[in-house]
Amino acid sequence: MTRIVLILCFGLMITRASSQELSLSEVLSIAMKNNLGVRIAQRAVDIAEINNSYGFAGGLPFVAGTASGNQQLTSIDQRYSNPANNKSSTNARSTNISAGVAGDILLYNGGRVHNAKHQYETAVLQTRQQLDSRVQALFYNVMLKYFDIVRQESYAKTLATSIEVSKQKLDIVKKQQQVGVANDADLFQSQVDLNTQIQNLQAQQLVVDQGKTDLLTLLTLKPDSVIAIRDTILVDNNIQLDSILGAVSQNPDVQAAYQQVAINQFIEKEVGAQRYPSFLLNAGYNFSHTANAAGFSLFNQSYGPYIGLGLTIPIFNGYIYRKQEQVAGINVKIAGLQRDTLLLGINSSAVKSWQAYKNNLQQLETAKETYDLSQKLLDLVLKRFQYKQATIVDVKNAQQSFENAGFLMINISYAAKVSEIQLRRLANKLP
Repeated sequence: MTRIVLILCFGLMITRASSQELSLSEVLSIAMKNNLGVRIAQRAVDIAEINNSYGFAGGLPFVAGTASGNQQLTSIDQRYSNPANNKSSTNARSTNISAGVAGDILLYNGGRVHNAKHQYETAVLQTRQQLDSRVQALFYNVMLKYFDIVRQESYAKTLATSIEVSKQKLDIVKKQQQVGVANDADLFQSQVDLNTQIQNLQAQQLVVDQGKTDLLTLLTLKPDSVIAIRDTILVDNNIQLDSILGAVSQNPDVQAAYQQVAINQFIEKEVGAQRYPSFLLNAGYNFSHTANAAGFSLFNQSYGPYIGLGLTIPIFNGYIYRKQEQVAGINVKIAGLQRDTLLLGINSSAVKSWQAYKNNLQQLETAKETYDLSQKLLDLVLKRFQYKQATIVDVKNAQQSFENAGFLMINISYAAKVSEIQLRRLANKLP
């Protein structure tokens, strides 16, 4: 029994020589390089890393320099009990110059700096997890669209195979008519069937082209670029639910939720530290120069270093710090509830995706068997039609069964692949 040859280059299925053929790894690499959302998330990581410093947390000294210079004219009229000491001057020049360097460093404030630094460190980890989550979501969407194009092109291949059968059927009818064993009705019906299937293939090619445009958009490439994808849908049938559930804790969204709880805990401690005394060490160097053309003091200059301690004790501010600490504590509890809700949802999604995955794998075996049988049936009915042992309706029914079986097998393969990709995403194992 002859096998029906799949026609891969029929009509609109011909790929132009200038098209760029892309594999899955190449598609993911391009998406990772070009995606704007990923680049924005990377900038968020950069900002968090810049903020992660003791200086930003308030733990490094603050040093400032000051300088000033003044010139002024002063009229003086000074009278004393001894008239000989009386002084009078009009528009006497006075010069004042001062400069200094001052610095202070926080010695203790209830651990506020320590907790702020830990908060910034955790924020860096969180933004990296958010970046990873963005990458995983991008890979997920790109892979779904990539394999959807493979699915749609598989539909087109099935239609192209059925078109080849219709062409053979038309040729048989023409030969039978030449020897007087076929009528015009069979000829017209065969031509109508062929034309209808060609139209179906043309419509399917539009779906393929639009799917490629969607993929190009995901890749941030020109939507009118010409690409070719030649691949098959292969499903990993060895995924175990326990391994997925065990890896859910490594999901970047879950990790980011845990880190948000930690960030809120550090914020609570940081706010609570405002209720403790603050000790500051301050030191500096001052210089002052004053010169007067007239008056009691004609010249005064001083300079030298200094060092000291400062103490600030919060006594009462309307319970503001206490209430801020209470609010921060509530935010910790909210973050914990959000984390638990997210974890429950991801575990639920993992179980449902695995159930769909196993069910699709079971259906896929039957679908493959049905497809093979429908192909053999089509071969047989076409041969019988050639020898007038089957009608044109029998051939059309066999073609319809073949197309339906092909579409069903492709759909189940795609559904199984989608479940596999979803499971890998939940376990942070894409690509």
